[in-house]
Amino acid sequence: MGIINSLGFILNHPLNKTKRLDAIYRYLKWQIGSRLASGSIVFEWVNGTRFLVKPGDTGLTGNIYTGLHEFPDMSLLLDFLREEDLFIDIGSNVGSYTILACGAKKARGFAFEPIPDTYEKLKENIRLNHIENIVQAFNIGLGSAVGELSFTSSMDCMNHALSDGEIHSGAIIVKVSTLDLILKDESPTLIKIDVEGFETPVLQGAEHSLSNPSLKVVIMELNGSGSRYKYDENNILKLMKSKGFDTYSYDPFARLLCYLNGKNSESGNTIFIRDLEFVENRVKSSGLKTINGKRY
Repeated sequence: MGIINSLGFILNHPLNKTKRLDAIYRYLKWQIGSRLASGSIVFEWVNGTRFLVKPGDTGLTGNIYTGLHEFPDMSLLLDFLREEDLFIDIGSNVGSYTILACGAKKARGFAFEPIPDTYEKLKENIRLNHIENIVQAFNIGLGSAVGELSFTSSMDCMNHALSDGEIHSGAIIVKVSTLDLILKDESPTLIKIDVEGFETPVLQGAEHSLSNPSLKVVIMELNGSGSRYKYDENNILKLMKSKGFDTYSYDPFARLLCYLNGKNSESGNTIFIRDLEFVENRVKSSGLKTINGKRY
């Protein structure tokens, strides 16, 4: 993302629209300060959580500029989850969602990150937030069966399983399992899936987990990337519908869920909800969260 596009995103972010000068100050402070620092910087985040970040960590720097990079989805997670819940982070990268779910909300977590270097950063952020006792981190990929897959390794949060015929100079071999085999008898409450188009095999390996009535919310990236594997996102929508999930957008300021007929065309992520009344009651009764020094 170029400077102009970055500034446009930052200035038009919902948490920055009424305080754009503050947003520009945070952007400049990071751009200058991060270049003067040696190594990673500890950033104080939501509700006392923290993360380690350095220039180029695109999965984290957006949170510095805006407070919550993926505002509706991250807000729903914060408003919905409770301490007794189990959060599943598939494609966790360096752990933004895991930090929020398990650090800010104290839910238990399973985090899956296939790229070894990124997995080590995930582990560092888990240790930084002292949540090792409630988070299990796995350096594997997830799919429809146990085996191995080739992954890119130098594309930061855009790393992905290679499609047939795709060649990448930094390709690595990664062990793959299924979500159902890992979870066994565990009962997830919220699953986040960000696997750069590989959603279909992940869901095929999560049949039992998707059918578990404990699962109320799935936040899934659906941005057309599945076409690299010749997967049709309409089939994902049909699968989720067959499991009782409908699609929604979320207004964090009003704590309002709005029904969608299909995927969210205004965001890379789509929110799937089963048992709407339960989820609505949760988000409306949730406590306040502190973002950029302000309570919401």
